[in-house]
Amino acid sequence: MIRYALRCERDHTFESWFQSSSAYDSQVKRKLVECPTCGSTKIEKAIMAPRIVSKKGREVAPVPAAPVPAPAQEVIPPGSTSLMMAKERELRAKLKELRDHIVKNADDVGERFPTEARKMHYGETEHRPIYGEASLDEARELIEEGIEVAPIPVLPDDRN
Repeated sequence: MIRYALRCERDHTFESWFQSSSAYDSQVKRKLVECPTCGSTKIEKAIMAPRIVSKKGREVAPVPAAPVPAPAQEVIPPGSTSLMMAKERELRAKLKELRDHIVKNADDVGERFPTEARKMHYGETEHRPIYGEASLDEARELIEEGIEVAPIPVLPDDRN
């Protein structure tokens, strides 16, 4: 799974998860990806920094990325707080569902993640869904080699 920061033609920004970069390309081409704010299907990737989870399970600082200008602030009408809270709860539920799906349908390879990802990328073993642990340096090396990696969503209430 890979998460992209996206931007629509009206400069609204949002994030979405895709099975792979080719799945993203295919869905955008078929206009299946739309801006949740305005409904536009003219979408492009925005610059983003990946987040990596360390071996101890704590989130590590993002990989530095080029600065992106902040989008114009939208005015939130009075009384919309409960709507925003409902959307946040819905988003959290979807992220939990995504994480649970990954854990249920992929092999946990633990600290062997970088090695297993390389073996699959270079054709030494059959491709299969995996998840595990990688240090920040290991994740950078994988990305530099063209191996797609993405963090599994972790929500604040999961850390208790």
